[in-house]
Amino acid sequence: MRKIYIFDTTLRDGEQSPGVNLNTKEKVEIALQLEKLGVDRIEAGFPAASPGDLAAVNAVARAVKNATIIGLSRSREQDIDAVREALQGAQDPCIHLFLATSPIHRKHKLRMEKEQVLETAERAIRYAKQYFDKIEFSPEDAGRTELDFLCQVTDMAIKAGATVVNIPDTVGYMNPQEFGNIFKTLKENVPNIETIQLSAHCHDDLGMATANALAAILNGADQVEGTINGIGERAGNTAIEEVAMALATRPDYFGAQTTLNLKEIAKTSRLVSKLTGMVVPGNKAIVGANAFAHESGIHQDGMLKEKTTYEIISPDVIGLKESKLVLGKHSGRHAFREKLIDLGYELEDEALNEAFAKFKDLADRKKNVSDEDLRAMLEEKLVDTPEVFTLEAIQVNYGNQSTPSASVRIRKADGGTAQEAAIGNGSVDAIYNAVDKVTQENVELEDYSIKSVSQGKDAQGEVHVVLKQGEVSAQGRGLSTDILEASARAYIDALNRLIDKRKSPSRRDKMSLI
Repeated sequence: MRKIYIFDTTLRDGEQSPGVNLNTKEKVEIALQLEKLGVDRIEAGFPAASPGDLAAVNAVARAVKNATIIGLSRSREQDIDAVREALQGAQDPCIHLFLATSPIHRKHKLRMEKEQVLETAERAIRYAKQYFDKIEFSPEDAGRTELDFLCQVTDMAIKAGATVVNIPDTVGYMNPQEFGNIFKTLKENVPNIETIQLSAHCHDDLGMATANALAAILNGADQVEGTINGIGERAGNTAIEEVAMALATRPDYFGAQTTLNLKEIAKTSRLVSKLTGMVVPGNKAIVGANAFAHESGIHQDGMLKEKTTYEIISPDVIGLKESKLVLGKHSGRHAFREKLIDLGYELEDEALNEAFAKFKDLADRKKNVSDEDLRAMLEEKLVDTPEVFTLEAIQVNYGNQSTPSASVRIRKADGGTAQEAAIGNGSVDAIYNAVDKVTQENVELEDYSIKSVSQGKDAQGEVHVVLKQGEVSAQGRGLSTDILEASARAYIDALNRLIDKRKSPSRRDKMSLI
């Protein structure tokens, strides 16, 4: 199967992302991880840009042993000399020369005619050939360059001594059909094109960088240039992990493959994200947090029966442990049951139905339901206590310049409901006063405590109360994403237990789930 070479420019084009500034140590750390990933070529930086960049490229060149190290250079002798200095000590050095060729760049940036562009580029390639065996030349903005002139430029580069000609879609303007046609045209019209490699360098301004790179491969490109996580100028570059996994997943269609160590993809992605400070979007292909996560009940059911129903890539291929079935409001009963079994809870059908209803109610209030949320929900009622009173609704009014008040509506064991309002020293006190009015129970609050049972701003709060009535005391627990609701539930739970103990002093609590 045809090999596609991977040219990684995370350290050069990736570092040009706004807000990204890697120091030498960080560049070397990323380069060594790219070496583990198995990329063929690493563009370490632009040595002429600054003394610091030159030193960083040199540090990478000396550290990496199993990849070609590349320095970027304008078509100027002083830039070429800077790359020569930076790549001292590299086991396999390469220079990457570029010069713009599109009409808009020739007119407004270079102020050159076609002949001047050809002469300038040829002179630079021949100068570099004195010092480098490997030379890549890029006609910048090739995507918007006239095809006949692009053929001329490529022919010139081959004759001058380039070993790779890169076709950049510098501004992400191309679509796959157009970009693929450039490679097809070059293959058919440029003499001795088989003596060099053709490379594709795509930007993602219109969201087509990966598609364009794959189109180039289908039309004869030998190399793809890109970055880890797709970072880079403006909307970024082709994401290397996307190209690699597309080829690995569809060899039947592309008939080509990389030699990357795919199991290093996830680790490389995390390192680049950490050191650049660029967070990977959750929905990013291959390496996003949601790439192997499933919340829909239909999808989860399919995954539990046969993973390939909804996953075309196994997460362990890129170095992840397993897929995630995320419990949320779209999750189904099957996934919910499997999650409970994983947590050690096996419920009978009736208990499962009640637990699932409580889970759905919780999922409507939380974006993600954690394992800790589930445990707390299942253990909220560890005692089989008759519900004399059940909270139906609660309304609290509070302001630091006004007296807190609360209204509660409570359903009684006989099926009737009652509603009362009260004020208090605080919101919780007002709630408890209102509950006392409805229940007509005279109790003493001995203890009140609250804790978070999961993480985040929408974490569930668990309230624990101890009520005393004469010589009888009882504990109660309440759970909710709203601590005031949790407080009311805990108080009413303790009241029910207190009443049950009062009626049956010899009763021993029986443990059950839900």
